[in-house]
Amino acid sequence: MIKSEKEYSAIVERIEELLSNPENIENPDAKGYVELNLLSDLVADYEETFHPIKPPTLAEAIKLRMQERGLSQKALSEFLGISTSRISEYLNGKSEPTLKVAREISKKLDIEASIVLGV
Repeated sequence: MIKSEKEYSAIVERIEELLSNPENIENPDAKGYVELNLLSDLVADYEETFHPIKPPTLAEAIKLRMQERGLSQKALSEFLGISTSRISEYLNGKSEPTLKVAREISKKLDIEASIVLGV
């Protein structure tokens, strides 16, 4: 178990050293393979507790999907059947979608419902 940020930093540094040798990643018989896996598990447990990754906001998720799919706000509004001003409000965090629109966003943009609903 990692007990401090200092230990965490040292272990992350060691992991980076181990990752520099492809043998440690690909070959289960390599000396560094076991060490890399053990240290990675320790870091993952520590990060889960002390550096959790927060889910994206609705605005962040929509912006990501827009970028991935090459959609402008106008194209997105047409795709979802809502006004461009409403899209702008969602992207700026000024309003939240109705349940009906939230369903469409979740389905059509493949965004997890909990993100769309903010739960």
